[in-house]
Formats: sequence, structure tokens, C-alpha cells
Amino acid sequence: MPLIGYARVSTEDQTPLPQSQALKSAGCAEIHEEQASGGNRARPVLARVLERISKGDTLVVVRIDRLARSLSHLLEVIERLEARGAFFRSLMDPIDTSSPQGKFTLQVLGAAAEFERALIRERTKAGLASAKTKGRVGGNPGLRARDPAALRKLRLARQDGYMERLNETAQDWVPHVRRLRPNLAWEDVLRIVNGPLPRERQWTQSRLLRAVNAYVRDGFLPPTVLDRAGRRETDDRLPVIVAAIKGADPDITLQAICSRLEAMRERTPRGRTSWQPSSVKMLLERAVRLGLLA
Repeated sequence: MPLIGYARVSTEDQTPLPQSQALKSAGCAEIHEEQASGGNRARPVLARVLERISKGDTLVVVRIDRLARSLSHLLEVIERLEARGAFFRSLMDPIDTSSPQGKFTLQVLGAAAEFERALIRERTKAGLASAKTKGRVGGNPGLRARDPAALRKLRLARQDGYMERLNETAQDWVPHVRRLRPNLAWEDVLRIVNGPLPRERQWTQSRLLRAVNAYVRDGFLPPTVLDRAGRRETDDRLPVIVAAIKGADPDITLQAICSRLEAMRERTPRGRTSWQPSSVKMLLERAVRLGLLA
């Protein structure tokens, strides 16, 4: 069972060496290091690991907080691993999803998170009911009076809530946007982002643009991703798309690229709907000549 290590430090002053040594001692032949805040879910190294991990692999960390700072993020990452048939293990915590004990611990964590959400909902309802019996009107008095300071606070709270929800999906789209824009038009970027996602998690172009604008505003993405895409020759468009798919997953097979292109409803250079590995190979070779791939 291949073990893939992930080590993270928060600042440049810290070193991931102790984590990497512990992961190597645990049997990890492949170790990925990243410098990023634990509260930031848009981590390109972690995103690449989750995109490339295969069935039977195990993602290993020294401690849970090296992977996630919140229970919701931890459960989300583990769900993504399970969807690929992969496992998760923390060396210093009792979690190993390849074992019955580890799965039980994970179930307890999930139940605790749901219980906490239920308690919050019940406390909110009880508070509103108590206020109503005492003749108090629910809600913020400042909002009812249209107070500018209260309205600004509400707007910032909504913005923070939006960014938190956005961070939960960042691994699906940030690496693609960072790598493909502005070289590729938004329509093509959208189809590449949506390619591996289930229907219920797919993006619309307006939602994606709103998310990108928010990340540019907060400095998570460079402003250049919003530049207008340059016009490309028709013959260059397919090599760019194929290079993007290959760049996101260097180990992907020619047949898998064919399946991805068919799922995107991309037609072959001859206008056919069914792709062959030989056509993909030809486009990859052209992508190399164009400097799109090493």
C-alpha cells in the first residue's frame, strides 16, 4: 500500500524537515512539503496531491492540524480520498481509515460535528422563543433602523461567510485558474474545472468568475488571471486544453485524457465525438512544440 506524506509549515521561518523525517521513518517514499497557513484551504501542493492520489494509496500526516484546522475541512479531505479509493492516516492521532478502529474514530468525529451544529440550531431557536415571550422583537435593532455601521457589519459577515464556503471548494478550481488564465478562455477553463467533478459540484461561469474576483481581491490569486484571453489560432486551442489536462495530472493516461475530452464534449481535430489515444498523443506532441508542456 503506497504511503504518500504531506508536511506543512505556516511561515518561511519554520522548516518542514522534522515532519518529513517522521513521515520517511513511517515508510513514506513520496513526501510533499508546503508553506501555507492552516486556515487557507487553497493550497496548491495539497490540491495536486489530492488530484493525483490513486486507489489503495494512503495520505499520511504527522498530526491532523498539519492537514486541516477545522473538522469540516478534515472530513471534506477524507471524503475526497474515499471517493478515489484512498485512505488517510495521522501518525500522532488515532485515525487510520484503512482500519476499523480508525473508521470508527472518524465516524465519532463526524457525529460530534453534527451534534454541535444541532445544539447551535436549538440554542438559536430557544433564544428567539424566549425573546418573543418577553415581547422583544428578534433581529438586530441597528439593521431595523438601517444604521450604516450595522449594515456594514452585516455585509462583512456575509462576505466572510462566502469566503469560508469558497475555501471549501478552492482545491477544485484554484489550481486550474492559476495555471490556465489568461492563456485560455473562461469557457474552456470552466469545462476543464468541471471535467472531474460530479454534477452537483459543477460550476457555472458566473459563479466561477465571482469566486475568482473574490480571491483576486483578497490576494489569493494574481490580478493577471482576470486579463483578457489572447486570441489563439483554431489549431492551437486543442493542444492548450490537452496540455492543461496533462499538467493537472502528469500521470494521466492517454485513454483517460480521451475520456475527459469526451466528457467535456470536445470534438477531435476532424470533428468527431469519439477520441483515440493516437489523436491525444499528437496533440501532446504539438503542445510540447508550442512550449505548453515540458
